[in-house]
Amino acid sequence: MRTELGVEPVAVRPVPRAPRRGVSVERVQEEPIYVLHSYPWKETSLLLDVFSRRHGRLALVAKGAKRPTSALRAVLLGFQPCHASWSGRGEVRTLTRAEWAGGLAPLSGLPLLCGFYFNELLVRLLAREDAHEGLFDAYHAGIAALAQRPHATAGELEPVLRSFEFSLLRELGFLPDLHLEGATSEPVLPDAFYRVDPDHGVSACSASDALAVRGEVLLALREGPPAEGDVALARAAKTLMRSLLHYHLSGQMLHTRQLLIDLHKL
Repeated sequence: MRTELGVEPVAVRPVPRAPRRGVSVERVQEEPIYVLHSYPWKETSLLLDVFSRRHGRLALVAKGAKRPTSALRAVLLGFQPCHASWSGRGEVRTLTRAEWAGGLAPLSGLPLLCGFYFNELLVRLLAREDAHEGLFDAYHAGIAALAQRPHATAGELEPVLRSFEFSLLRELGFLPDLHLEGATSEPVLPDAFYRVDPDHGVSACSASDALAVRGEVLLALREGPPAEGDVALARAAKTLMRSLLHYHLSGQMLHTRQLLIDLHKL
């Protein structure tokens, strides 16, 4: 199934299984979620890949959600905050209730494509049931920022993308300490040159190194990419995020990332 922008979801669809007798059933109430992807399941139901605040990514079956009379049809939408309740055990739980949390305008155009990019990053890099409340909050903030900029240019949306990429890498433990050398724990010096290795962190290098970055740039990026204004720093943040993501994605190009590069140079 393709999205309206032609992007193919990459999630693996788990097969729902009935809980065994004598095994405790998990029940979760009123959990904040976002629907990352939805797939048809049987004749009237949907299989959902959701991102929840306190339970991470998980699969839910929404029984009867495809029926024209189902109240879930207007609730289980992408990029819209929901409160969901579910029960069950194993790889797939059963959705028992969902309510729209409101507050965000639907995404369209370039912001919608950026939202698909966020989702694809989560599906590729976030293991199932690995909870990261800070990452959920960063995702919510990113989607809200996209919703507030329906007619934004590519340049205006770059800080939103960099901010989410930074939060994703930091929350998953993929972002090295940018203020310390990885091998020695010596502080990074503003006037020295360094390179950033995804596995070993920051290390000193010569100015002629193809990957050399001034220490002052790494120190400026320690707390995140710039919101706006500093073009050189924004370019350095983009290069760093792209390098780290490329490594942790094992060199595989995201479908949405390629579209963003081809169409908007993001």
